[in-house]
Amino acid sequence: MQPFRKLIVSTALLLASAAPLALAHAHPKQLSPQADVSVAAPKEVRIGFSEGLEPALSSIKLFDAKDKLVADKSAVDGANHKVMALPLPALTAGQYRVEWVAVAEDGHRTNGHYRFTVK
Repeated sequence: MQPFRKLIVSTALLLASAAPLALAHAHPKQLSPQADVSVAAPKEVRIGFSEGLEPALSSIKLFDAKDKLVADKSAVDGANHKVMALPLPALTAGQYRVEWVAVAEDGHRTNGHYRFTVK
C-alpha cells in the first residue's frame, strides 16, 4: 500500500506545481477602442494584456466589413510588454473586426477577435 500512496502524493504535487503555469496565458484587460462600441475613427487599436508578450510572435490585424485587411503592422510596446498597438490609416464609417494573437513571454498562445463601428 505504501508505493501506491507515494504515487498519489507525487501525482498531486506534480499537478499542484503545474497549476500556476496554466494561468500564464496573456488575456486582454483593456481594449481601445472597446468591443461593440460606435466611435469616431480611432488612430490606433491598443490592447493591454494580463501578461508580458513575445513581440516577434504577437500581432493585431484589422479587417473591414468585407473582410479586407485594413492594417497589420502592430508592435508590442518596448517599455511595457503587456501592451500592443496597431496604428491605423484614416478609417471610413462602417464596422471593423480586430483579430489579435498574444504569445506570452513564457510561450503560451491565446487569440481572439472583437468588433467596433466607426460612426
